[in-house]
Amino acid sequence: MSIKDRIVSEGMKFASSPQVAKLMQDERFMKLVMTAMSMPGRVSTFTTEQKEAFAKSMGLATSDEVRDLRRVVSSLEQSVSRLRAKLEKDASKDASKDAS
Repeated sequence: MSIKDRIVSEGMKFASSPQVAKLMQDERFMKLVMTAMSMPGRVSTFTTEQKEAFAKSMGLATSDEVRDLRRVVSSLEQSVSRLRAKLEKDASKDASKDAS
């Protein structure tokens, strides 16, 4: 029996006990469980908001802003490369026409 199977089995035994069933019917307990389950998301959101506020107040760029800026710069570099290649191609055509 794997660890996962063992945990699931013990969890099912625990959930089927009368004491747990009584607790699950208590509205206050369920509200507490739901609050506890939502806490990691709340903490993550709060810390992200605080990080962004601090960076803004200090005049710093966040990692998301830097990533977006890198993406834009990369796109612009590709555009410049394409335009440069097109310009060189057009220049070589003009040179060959002038030579004729």
